[in-house]
Amino acid sequence: MPDAFKKIGLIGRGRHEGSVDTLQSLLRLLNTRELEVLVEPRLAKLLNTKDVRQADRDEIGEHCDLAVVVGGDGSMLSAARTMAGYKVPVLGVNRGRLGFLTDISPDEIDIKVAEVLDGHYEKENRFLLDVAVMRNGEVIGRADALNDTVVNSGTSAQMIEFELYVNETFVYRQRADGLIISTPTGSTAYSLSGGGPIMHPSLDAVVLVPMFPHTLTSRPIVVDGNSEIRIDIAASNSIHPPVTCDGQVNMTARPGDSVHVYKKPHQLILIHPLGHSFYASCRDKLGWSNSLVK
Repeated sequence: MPDAFKKIGLIGRGRHEGSVDTLQSLLRLLNTRELEVLVEPRLAKLLNTKDVRQADRDEIGEHCDLAVVVGGDGSMLSAARTMAGYKVPVLGVNRGRLGFLTDISPDEIDIKVAEVLDGHYEKENRFLLDVAVMRNGEVIGRADALNDTVVNSGTSAQMIEFELYVNETFVYRQRADGLIISTPTGSTAYSLSGGGPIMHPSLDAVVLVPMFPHTLTSRPIVVDGNSEIRIDIAASNSIHPPVTCDGQVNMTARPGDSVHVYKKPHQLILIHPLGHSFYASCRDKLGWSNSLVK
């Protein structure tokens, strides 16, 4: 049986309706078990009590052996980029919409979270991307991504021109709205909207999805997860293309810059209740049919 957890950090944005009730339910459960609890300041403010110990995300990463994220996938993405660096497992309680990464519903807290605390859970590793924007051989911006990084024109109805290299091998020169570089975790997010394939989270692969390419034969390409990917922004562009990571971290490239993307050395440790199924999540979140159409 996996180890039980003793020090718990509570993380989230608290913007979703019902978040306060969910936090109070979690605290009751954790206090009943006499566990040490650290609460992110923004959540502590929502709880409107002085009876909690506040800590920022880095302190939670340093001192806790489990982080519980209350919110949607956006909250999980934000927390995951910090917790992965500390090798702290993360459990998600969904207060968002889809909830591919936050798979415990609020009404399951007393049962599912309790089971996890008792050591009854499944552990899954997800890799992240390290993204760097380089100018004249120097890094001018760096960020992490659990879902994806996107290089795009940032302007409606305008294309950018770029060259794609994988492991220093030229792939193509492309005119498009941009390019999505997605992990398997992100394959059910923005990449899916752009026509990319759904990839099982266990795959060690990255998918490159062109956004509205000018060449109709340009299609998504799946490459090895250890590949080093480089996007050279053509000097002829007049646009300064944004480079976003998980839709939350923004950098700005210039014509002539290069965007380098590769796998980070550390991974996110994601905790699921026993019986978790990626395919069941797809059926539930994406509206797949549970039975054959007669």
